[in-house]
Amino acid sequence: MLLSSPLVSPALRVPPRPGNGCRLRIEAARQLTGRVVTTKADKTVGVEVVRLAPHPKYKRRERIKKKYQAHDPDNQFKVGDVVELRSSRPISKTKHFIAVPLPPRDTRRKSQLLPPLQSQQAAEDDDQQPLPSTAQ
Repeated sequence: MLLSSPLVSPALRVPPRPGNGCRLRIEAARQLTGRVVTTKADKTVGVEVVRLAPHPKYKRRERIKKKYQAHDPDNQFKVGDVVELRSSRPISKTKHFIAVPLPPRDTRRKSQLLPPLQSQQAAEDDDQQPLPSTAQ
């Protein structure tokens, strides 16, 4: 006897679970950061992403490198640039990411993000004041 048959009372029917018949699909946004290693193809860059993962037997963390092909429509990246890879629709057989520039590491320093100290502001104010003229 099926649960959805008319002989079963409505109190015994099982409501559908959200995961079974639901069309809502939750997917994590995949963002990777890596270094450009090749720019030989037009509108495509090869990006090497390095991550740390435990060794299956020895449990020591080891560096794992993987190379992805990313879309670069303006050919703006050079070898050595650090880029962020954002997931997108498949652009070609091997390209599923778009390369997005990241600011240089020097601009992300904590000391530059904090406001200057009062002593530094006073020194800058003294430097900006005009010198008194000696003409009488």
